[in-house]
Amino acid sequence: QVQLVESGGGLVQAGGSLRLSCAASGRSAFRINVMGWYRQAPGKQRELVASISSGGPTNYADSVKGRFTISTDNAKKTVDLEMRSLKFEDTAAYYCYSEASNIYGIRNAYWGQGTQVTVSS
Repeated sequence: QVQLVESGGGLVQAGGSLRLSCAASGRSAFRINVMGWYRQAPGKQRELVASISSGGPTNYADSVKGRFTISTDNAKKTVDLEMRSLKFEDTAAYYCYSEASNIYGIRNAYWGQGTQVTVSS
C-alpha cells in the first residue's frame, strides 16, 4: 500500500503562481513507475493535468502546456507541480496520482486526498 500526501494548494489571483507537492510513502518497498496530477472542477470529470514517468518522459494537458511544469525526485519519491500564469479555469481540486510496483512487480494505482486550488478572477 502506498500513501500519497499533497500540499501547496490555496487561493491565488489570476496570473499568479502556486506549487503543489506530493510525497509517496509505504510500509513495504515499492517502485514508482508514474507520478502525476489530475484535477476535478465542480460538475466536471477528473482530468489529467500532467504526469511524469520514472524514465523522465512528461505529459501535459493542452490547457496547461507552457504554464505548468511537473518534476520528480525519484530518491525522495516526490512529485511537484509548478503552476504559473494561473487562470480562473484552473480552479479545481488537484489530486496526486501514482502507479507503483510492489516487490513482486504487481502494479497498482494510488490517489491522494486532493488539495484545492482556487484562482480568483
